Parts: sequence; C-alpha cells; structure tokens
Amino acid sequence: MSFLSSAFRPLGNTLHYLVGGNEMLITFQRAAAHEKPTVFFALVVGFVGPVAVLTVPRIRASYGWKPAERIPISYPLPEGPRKSVSGYDDE
Repeated sequence: MSFLSSAFRPLGNTLHYLVGGNEMLITFQRAAAHEKPTVFFALVVGFVGPVAVLTVPRIRASYGWKPAERIPISYPLPEGPRKSVSGYDDE
C-alpha cells in the first residue's frame, strides 16, 4: 500500500500549494493514507463517485459519444396472413 501513498504524494503537495498552508489537513490525510489506507481510499472513491456521475456524461457528450441502439425485446411480428406449413407430416 505504500505505492498508493507515494503515487498520490504529488497531489498532496499541490493541495498544500492551493490551500495556502493548511498543514493540519494535509498531515491528517497523509497519516490516514499510511495508517488506514483502505478507509482513506474508500472515502476518496466515495467522494469521487457523485462528482463523476455529474461530470462524465458531459465529457462523453463533448467527445461525440452517443448511446447504443436499444436491443429489441421481442421478435418483430410479420405483416399479413401466415403461410401454412406443409410437407412435415404434421396432420
């Protein structure tokens, strides 16, 4: 799990630069990522999920993505009278 902590280390430095010295928040996040990584990253994914729900459809639309055609639920019925089957000894 130390790989994930080191992978997200640049994000912590960027956050520190943007927030302007809120050292306590960054220290807590860093400690939580090292001591209880499953809880920390579960919370990260939990916070990213609702944001993704709002942003991903707009990003897809900007790339020209269109939903696939719906799969037919039933077989299309033929128009007109049915032809009678013959030659299979069904009588």
